Amino acid sequence: MDAFQALEKLHHGNKRYVTERYAKTDVGLQRRSQLVTYQDPFAVILGCSDSRIPPEIIFDQGLGDLFVVRTAGQVVADVVLGSIEYAVEHLNVRLVVVLGHGDCGAVKAAINNSLCLNHIETIKQAIQPAVQKASTQSGELLTNTIKANVDFGVWKLKTSSPILQRALTKKGLHIVGAIKDLHTGSVDFDIVGSNDFNGS
Repeated sequence: MDAFQALEKLHHGNKRYVTERYAKTDVGLQRRSQLVTYQDPFAVILGCSDSRIPPEIIFDQGLGDLFVVRTAGQVVADVVLGSIEYAVEHLNVRLVVVLGHGDCGAVKAAINNSLCLNHIETIKQAIQPAVQKASTQSGELLTNTIKANVDFGVWKLKTSSPILQRALTKKGLHIVGAIKDLHTGSVDFDIVGSNDFNGS
């Protein structure tokens, strides 16, 4: 499945979720048995760990459909890059979605910039480039930072991995940003990418 087909499948799945017209997803014994020896996901979702945005549910997909990587604030770290590289290189996935959401607690913590304990501070610091970018924009700071953080994640994936860069130029890989509205459940894929983080 190419990136455009995968994106269309996510669009349709999210529409089913929003309208509560779910597909009859097979998660039973037969499907589990099929997936014992292989997997063939059609998209990678790098999403926030927030319990309100489980990708398989909001995109109405079943077992084996999505390769999901989740961290608070969908932060791109080395283990995240490695996981996504695996899906692209070995599972031939051609679409990566960086999925943020409204009212993100990790983004709020980064904006407040209060000292966090232990490894939570690492997450907060990883989101700071998005805070800095959003602080120069007009409009509501939290909303702008959530968008900038998705944007930053897309930028990091495109610039931090030779494997992903090669797939972008030679294998038809697409990396896109998206944001889920917690109220409506809809996912907006119309996130404009940026290349002006200046190596942050």
